[in-house]
Amino acid sequence: MVTVTRPSIKDIWRWLAEVPDPEIPVISVTDLGIVRDVAWDGDTLVVTVTPTYSGCPATTVINLDIERALNEKGIESVRLERQLSPAWTTDWISAEGREKLKAYGIAPPVDGTAADGRLLERAERLSGRSNLTIACPRCGSTRTEKISQFGSTPCKASYRCSDCLEPFDYFKCI
Repeated sequence: MVTVTRPSIKDIWRWLAEVPDPEIPVISVTDLGIVRDVAWDGDTLVVTVTPTYSGCPATTVINLDIERALNEKGIESVRLERQLSPAWTTDWISAEGREKLKAYGIAPPVDGTAADGRLLERAERLSGRSNLTIACPRCGSTRTEKISQFGSTPCKASYRCSDCLEPFDYFKCI
């Protein structure tokens, strides 16, 4: 009789940390904070994922990438569950993920600016009427200006640095 040892939850989290976000491949799905839970349900591995927003076009690709990565590690039965509440927030991006974004040339979300229930402040932030200071990920200058509320993906805005004159994306706070 052959006894099959299933992987530990710690190993699975380590494997998921190698699954890149399809829109920003320098950051993993765990760095992004969208993998909420990993648990065994009998012989089935259940991975709970919260998309960055309910209409995120990358959600299907992310789920396929997670399932493929786990299948490649020998896990045959994977069930992906979508959890929309509580909604994902940029506060869930890990410190390592924020550093990866910055090194890649994307300004990470400013700490403490994600949605916190104060609707007026959030509306001002999302409409661009707040005086949020975004540092350039290339030179560190805070002399930056928003070019467009909409960047290369729906979760980013376009900025330009007034010192080094380089354009860059800012990962918007949600």
